[in-house]
Amino acid sequence: MLANVDGRESSNGAQGVVSNGSSNGTHKPSVNGSSHNGKEAAHISHANQSKYFGHDREEVTRLLIQALTDMGYQKAADSVSADSGYELESPTVAAFRTAVLDGAWGRAEELLAGATPSGLRQHGANGLVLAPGADRNIMRVWLRQQKFLELLERREIPRALVVLRNELTPLCSEQFQKINFLSSLLMCQSSADLMAKADWDGADGQSRHVLLSELSRCISPSVMLPEHRLAVLLEQVKENQINRCIFHTSADPPSLYSDHVCERSQFPSEVLMELDQHTGEVWQIRFSHDGTRMASCGMDPTVIIWSVPSFEVIHTLEAHQDGEVCNITWSPDDSMIITCGRDRYAKIWNTETGACIKTLERFWEPVSSCVWFHDSQSFITGSFDKEKSLCQWDLKGERVHIWARKHRTEDLALSPDERWLVAMDEQSRLHVYNVATREQEYEIEVKARPTSISISQDSGFLLVNRTDGEAQLIELATREAVQRYRGHTGGDFTIRSAFGGANESFVISGSEDGFVCIWHKSSGIPVERLAAHQPRCNSVSWHPMDPCMFATCGDDSKIKIWSNKERVRSLGQSVQHSNGTS
Repeated sequence: MLANVDGRESSNGAQGVVSNGSSNGTHKPSVNGSSHNGKEAAHISHANQSKYFGHDREEVTRLLIQALTDMGYQKAADSVSADSGYELESPTVAAFRTAVLDGAWGRAEELLAGATPSGLRQHGANGLVLAPGADRNIMRVWLRQQKFLELLERREIPRALVVLRNELTPLCSEQFQKINFLSSLLMCQSSADLMAKADWDGADGQSRHVLLSELSRCISPSVMLPEHRLAVLLEQVKENQINRCIFHTSADPPSLYSDHVCERSQFPSEVLMELDQHTGEVWQIRFSHDGTRMASCGMDPTVIIWSVPSFEVIHTLEAHQDGEVCNITWSPDDSMIITCGRDRYAKIWNTETGACIKTLERFWEPVSSCVWFHDSQSFITGSFDKEKSLCQWDLKGERVHIWARKHRTEDLALSPDERWLVAMDEQSRLHVYNVATREQEYEIEVKARPTSISISQDSGFLLVNRTDGEAQLIELATREAVQRYRGHTGGDFTIRSAFGGANESFVISGSEDGFVCIWHKSSGIPVERLAAHQPRCNSVSWHPMDPCMFATCGDDSKIKIWSNKERVRSLGQSVQHSNGTS
């Protein structure tokens, strides 16, 4: 895939397609109904006209043929096609597929030239039919681009140059950046260099399957089924059942054999354990990414690292002697933790030894937040210091970049795909940056001052907690608020919310009145409102591997671990108290 030429991405799981006929039924069964006697043909004709539990019989049958082919059951697929009289696709469609997968670019363009535009398909037509909105010229560009790259891969530079000048340039006359990039590929000294620069895996890789997948999206699904269509539909069924399950606590995907439901008794709603090692208010807790440890911080200048699930103290870090610890962040590989202090320092710690690896240069104002890049080699700090409100650092403590915009940063969130960086200022604005360009893409103005932000694991949604006692779910691509969560109370202090549970099905938040509130993420329906801390519940963290466990902390200097009734009963008592030493 040449992602950095035109932004195309493989669709419908094309990377997983292998060349054994799994892509949209590469094998075309030769079925025309002529082998059946009159009685059998009449039976088939009657069956084809009826519905299958309200569904179109032809659609269901073709989906089954494709799925059987995908799974390698070719004889069974041929048998279903023969018995039903339905073909997976017409000879023309099969020929187009074969041409693309075999690299017969002239034949592929010839078949594409004869494709019927959307809305003009005649009854009984068996050729290619373009989907609504499909652009034939763009499809030609994709074919010729693949042809150009394969010629370069074979080091046939003169032929590749002819394709670029005579075939691609006329179609991309206004796309100067694309033509310039393709021209630069002529300078690649080897196939490996070409593949790296073009983000492309070669003719013998999956590039032709990726191309076919993209082309198939431009062809009417009535003649060329989208790849693995039945599998996609079944996945949608599972997602729908999960989204409708109010108490979803199962990490395993739902079975297709029966409707999915989780019992309320399995939902974490009781205190499993109390931890009281802190001597002051506890402001934040975070589980490590692998779920084997937890870190906590607050008003006292120490950070505690706990083992999970025993919740014994592993390390007590004397993190910031001159002030409170505002924020803690685990590195993606869990080998390090960064602590952010009101003493205007940020420090990197080794989580195995408890040793301080590096103390960053002192800021002019408190350091409020930090996010790591996925390679665990660099990170970004947020600070009240407007001159260094957003800074990227390496592990040596050297500044890599300072963002030019001047605003006070009170919280940070980085999307897992590293596309979005969101900074929360001290007023009511959220600054959304493009990580690659480091430029601000847009701002979001919220009605009440936000107190915390976080981004979902699919990188699609931003969760914003606000001082007016409302949390909002905002779709980052559209900038629209798609859900609101009410029932907790806000105030002048930081109250943190988070995603959590199996498949991130829930939104959880602390509350100014000491409760912890949980909502169903998709519907916004309140699930639980539990008395947690007095006078205030400051922060929450859901265990990343155990959907039946989350932690809360508050102004009462306590951390509470929550689970379901069954797990609490298995301990033989309603609450276990721990001082962190056993």
